[in-house]
Amino acid sequence: MVNVKQQGNDIMSNEGKTKPVGQTVRRIVSKKMMFQQRRSWRSFDDVYSSIAYFHPFIEIQKRNLVNVKLKWVKDTVLDSAVSNGAQLKATCTLVSLIGSNPDYTLPVYCLSRYRGQLGLPSDLKVSSFIRRYPNIFQEFYRPDSRGTPVPWYSLTPETLDIYNQETRLVYEDCYEDILNRLQKLLMLTKERLLPLQTIDQLRWDLGLPYDYENKLVAKRPELFSFVKLSDERVGLKLLIWDDSLAVSHLESKKSNLVENHGSLAFPIGFTRGFGLKKKCMEWLNEWQKLPYTSPYVDASHLDPRTDVSEKRIVGVFHELLHLTILRKMERRNVSNMRGPLAMPQKFTKVFDRHPGIFYLSKKGGTQTVVLREAYDRGRLIEHHPLADIREKYSSMMKTGFLDRSRGLYKKERKKGSEDDLVNMSFGANCFKSETETECDMLSDYESDETS
Repeated sequence: MVNVKQQGNDIMSNEGKTKPVGQTVRRIVSKKMMFQQRRSWRSFDDVYSSIAYFHPFIEIQKRNLVNVKLKWVKDTVLDSAVSNGAQLKATCTLVSLIGSNPDYTLPVYCLSRYRGQLGLPSDLKVSSFIRRYPNIFQEFYRPDSRGTPVPWYSLTPETLDIYNQETRLVYEDCYEDILNRLQKLLMLTKERLLPLQTIDQLRWDLGLPYDYENKLVAKRPELFSFVKLSDERVGLKLLIWDDSLAVSHLESKKSNLVENHGSLAFPIGFTRGFGLKKKCMEWLNEWQKLPYTSPYVDASHLDPRTDVSEKRIVGVFHELLHLTILRKMERRNVSNMRGPLAMPQKFTKVFDRHPGIFYLSKKGGTQTVVLREAYDRGRLIEHHPLADIREKYSSMMKTGFLDRSRGLYKKERKKGSEDDLVNMSFGANCFKSETETECDMLSDYESDETS
């Protein structure tokens, strides 16, 4: 043991030495502590290396989660692919609702009940949104039980033709593909079970038909079963595990194999001008070489504080986005799946930590997770037939909105409303008052919408 006090006295007795005793003592103590720490670190590494030699898995787990923060950079090209997404989803959902009715018509108060599935802003009425696209929806009036004219909506002939194309795709040409997407979604969960409410939120993303419970699930009792959950909700459970489906999109791409490591690397691309720092690039290269854990296998043995576990989380959402038709999904819908997917707290941070794999678009007042590799200059690389159908709806929306802005819809609506009211035998004297009543009723219907 070094006598620090004696060393201090010796130093003061030396000729020509004028350093303060306190400063010298602190320096000696600091060096001593550093020496002892280095010895302990060296001995720990020696012990750890010996254990890792006999237990290779520990070598994998020892990599702690590196605290790397990458900046968010706006990508205007991918933003353009997201900008019309919310309105397109609302339009397609409304078309499905009206098209699923036997006579292809529904009153506004029936459509308003499904506002929560439309994703419209809270200050936008359903009727106001529908009236933006006169070439997709036709408005007419029918009296309710009190004789008051109420707005009803039907599909235009062009929309009905596209809807019939979509129906044939869903139930004939792409039936097996859509069924497999639902199976794989349930296989990603720890109990092969999801509440119907959660599936409803993902229905449009997965390409499921509006009435999938009756026309898709109920007809395959050997595959699916409806179960009552502990919170009184109804869930959908997958009864049969299919090994042929338990292969992720990344695993199916042999070109992603990293030489000499047997691992899998994610395709990565950054927004122009991102400017990735050298330290971050080195971490990313090492992270890519870590073992890849399939999202379809049990990962309970992984330590959530390691980069290996983070790579597995990234793999789960990489696969989940590949199950969607447009390779994108709202972040809030992803967050709702934390429990079923057995994810740790704050798991959505992987979207911020890996901007080369995922892009977080903030268009439309919400955050949308986009899979970068699926897009080239803002357009999907692999087109699903349903994506082509949605592009037709999108094109009609642009045309209808322009026609409305030119006043074309205003003239047609006025003429159509007068004809409907005449056919219902309403007199000219009561037309104005009935129109005012209809507006008041419409306001009441809209105020009862649930979110």
